[in-house]
Amino acid sequence: MKVALTLPLCRFQRAALIVLGMFAGAVGEAQTLGKAVLYAAVGAELTQYDVDIKDATLIKRGSVTLPDSVQYAWPHPSRRFIYVAWSNGSGRDHHGVSAFRIDSTSGALSPHGNQVPLPARPIHLSTDIPGTHLLVAYNEPSGLTVRPIGADGIIGSQIKLSASLDFGIYAHQIRVDPSNRMVILVTRGNGPTAGKPGDPGALKVFSYWDGLLTNRASIAPGGGLGFQPRHLDFHPSGPWVFVSLERQNKIEVYKKLTDGTLSSEPLFIKDSLADPGNVRASQVAGTVHVHPNGRFVYQANRASGTMGQAADGGGENTIAVYAINQQTGEPTRIQNIDTRAMTPRTFALDAGGRILVAADQNAMTVRDGDHINTLPASLAVYRVRDDGRLDFARKYDIETAGARSLFWMGLVSLPPQ
Repeated sequence: MKVALTLPLCRFQRAALIVLGMFAGAVGEAQTLGKAVLYAAVGAELTQYDVDIKDATLIKRGSVTLPDSVQYAWPHPSRRFIYVAWSNGSGRDHHGVSAFRIDSTSGALSPHGNQVPLPARPIHLSTDIPGTHLLVAYNEPSGLTVRPIGADGIIGSQIKLSASLDFGIYAHQIRVDPSNRMVILVTRGNGPTAGKPGDPGALKVFSYWDGLLTNRASIAPGGGLGFQPRHLDFHPSGPWVFVSLERQNKIEVYKKLTDGTLSSEPLFIKDSLADPGNVRASQVAGTVHVHPNGRFVYQANRASGTMGQAADGGGENTIAVYAINQQTGEPTRIQNIDTRAMTPRTFALDAGGRILVAADQNAMTVRDGDHINTLPASLAVYRVRDDGRLDFARKYDIETAGARSLFWMGLVSLPPQ
């Protein structure tokens, strides 16, 4: 990708160009990308796989063990480090984040600096655009923290934030806009129960500057009831944010405004399911990712029973594929492809947008007529066509003994050698 520059760039602009080059490169620019590696977490074990893009295959390599169950991980923009959040669960007492150095040739992980204790279960984390700060989201109590990252990749001490910041109810994701001036905390709220109507969800929007946050807006259509956002992603070039609504099984599109906030109402609302009129109670939407070229967006649909117990096999465990109108941002669903197992909690595209890997979280016994079949947790690999649709390539079964699950996976493109 050639960019003509006539003025000097500040460090945030330089870093933004680097990140866009990493994650928004067109498929035709794949020769500029380094080796792809996949990391997948089962319990406290984080395992590396080499990725063969051409053959759409995974090769298992080494593992590292965290102090407790992995919750999420996020690579530094330099791709030299990765930050891994771990916890023994909400309301419990063992939570933290660990930094690892990524070997630039092999992708192997080695501990980097001290483990950093955290105050509650870290449900999600990400860096800002230049990689100078680490932002961590917590679900119970809902909140976030910010810590500086040194030039050596080491995590620093927690920054004191204003006590007036609005963290909503049940945060589920924290993302920094590519401008590096806006942060969005996705707060899911909670669904209704027999005794209460539920808790409102919202997108909590903050102004951001060098680790500091200021309240800007709370986006909560209808007061937030019946609005349960779980995950979002940004379009790489247009002013659009794509939001996955968990219990509503929808995808919504919001416009980024010039004042550094979002539109108060969605531009578009679309169903994620192939048959939205036939929804079971356990059917929920999950992760959403925009293709690096900005022409497509992908969303997980999840249906399951209780982990390890028999499910009736109904519902939809798929990746929904949408084509994005490049003038309006409108997504049009063009495919729902089966993940061939249960509960695709996380999935990822490689940096060139050539393959997609879905992580089916739970091993499950599934009732099929008079028979009970066991579906293990798995990594399902798909090739991405030029039209955005997916072709299933192969599936790798993953052992999840006891109460463990395939809770997180991600793809990292190493720096070109």
